Amino acid sequence: MNIFEAIRKDHDIQRELCRSVTSTSGDSKERKQKWQELKHELQIHADAEERTFYAPLIHNDMMQEHARHGIAEHHEMDELIEKIDDTDLDSPAWLVYAKQLCEKVEHHLEDEEHSFFQLAGKVFTESQKTEIAKDYLKQMKENR
Repeated sequence: MNIFEAIRKDHDIQRELCRSVTSTSGDSKERKQKWQELKHELQIHADAEERTFYAPLIHNDMMQEHARHGIAEHHEMDELIEKIDDTDLDSPAWLVYAKQLCEKVEHHLEDEEHSFFQLAGKVFTESQKTEIAKDYLKQMKENR
């Protein structure tokens, strides 16, 4: 498995968790559980992705701006996560913020999958893609 396949697999998990979270209602046990799952998944994914995938790319002239943009989007998501955590689960605003987060997540995933990956694919050798995937998957496994 290469790094792009590994990340795409986790992107699919994030998409499904977003669908689950935004279909919950009120201060329910399901909403609390799904929110904790999504939040955890987003946090460990961003951390592993930045350390294993973005870090080597940020030193490449062609990729530096793209990597910085991806990291900035992770920080924007972190801010929305904090906003959601600070809002009562049964508040109408909670769902509004959750939907905003999921829209930002979807935008970020689309950016990565449809442009960032293609550019990064030109930077890494096949063996680097496999090694980075191993590091990424190891970090994800350790934090799941």
